[in-house]
Amino acid sequence: MTCGSISATKLKSAIAWGSVYVKCGILRRAGVLAALLSVSGCTTVSYYAQSLDGHLQLMAARQDVERLIERPGTPEPLRNRMEAAHEIRQFAITELDLPDNDSYRSYVDIERDYVTWAVFAAPEFSLAPHVKCFPVFGCVPYQGFFDPKDALREARRMKDEGFDVHISGINAYSTLGLTSDPLLSTMFRADRTYLAGIVFHELAHQRVYVKGDTPFNEAFAVAVETTGVRKYLSAHGDTKGIRAYEADRKRQAEFVGLIGKTREELQKIYQNPGSDAEKRKAKDAALTRLRTRYEKLRDTKWSGDRAYDGWFATPINNAKLAATSVYNDNVDHFIRLFELCGEDYPRFYDAVARYGKLERDERMDALKGAKSCG
Repeated sequence: MTCGSISATKLKSAIAWGSVYVKCGILRRAGVLAALLSVSGCTTVSYYAQSLDGHLQLMAARQDVERLIERPGTPEPLRNRMEAAHEIRQFAITELDLPDNDSYRSYVDIERDYVTWAVFAAPEFSLAPHVKCFPVFGCVPYQGFFDPKDALREARRMKDEGFDVHISGINAYSTLGLTSDPLLSTMFRADRTYLAGIVFHELAHQRVYVKGDTPFNEAFAVAVETTGVRKYLSAHGDTKGIRAYEADRKRQAEFVGLIGKTREELQKIYQNPGSDAEKRKAKDAALTRLRTRYEKLRDTKWSGDRAYDGWFATPINNAKLAATSVYNDNVDHFIRLFELCGEDYPRFYDAVARYGKLERDERMDALKGAKSCG
């Protein structure tokens, strides 16, 4: 899959950095548009300009979903998509207690594969992502661009500074309710289950958001997405869809487990004494083992299912591993809290908000040790 207007030469160059992520069920969105307001010392005027300009172009191109459904000239495939989106949006309000506002009530065909491209970076011998800081949203472990050429320029700059770099194509983002975010054509690249997951996830960011703690925010949103999709499929009596979704979640958990094992190996390598050359050699060996483990899992337990081949099709580095962990670590802790809250969404959101008020170095430990909703 190509990425917007990236040329073949530039795409090849990006892949050489372990970039251009093709969606395979792990990282589907960067979560938050990290620039809309005043200039911060952490960024440049040009970065804010491209972010604001890109977002405003989308806002100007919006079409009302209900009008698209009612308009006689709307192509039947598009009408079917809009009807599904409208029904999912209402389900989010009535069944998941997600915000009842104008977000995802309009539609934009962006005519490209991704809406933005996120650049992740991490030191050569560290799994801690390099963060960028913005007003309102706080510090996040990526930088988003509406133009892939801008993303490539930033990736080159970070690579020249010695960082591992990863570029990920993003299908959706949230402005946390600051604007009425539209549905995007990139959100309709699969079935209703996929669309419901994205809508529930992005609206969850509007329900609870802790400034500057992306792992907390994303794990929470994935928990809302996961429980919400299960509830949505059950409400429609879609047993086939439930089986497929649960099988996908199980594969995802096993994939994340592979990543976690490799992260543990790399942590030990980076912490141990030794020269850079020795650490580099050990790092390469650990990443080779990761590929071998994946191929064994794919070809045996998964019966040849290649859903994650896209992730392994490009080089793996610390930035890519960090990007994956940001969106998948700690999800189970939020789902357990949801269960402790009697699977009552308002109570769950209130509990998450209370944890969010704790100091950052306390909140995840407190969440992991939770024994009740309150």
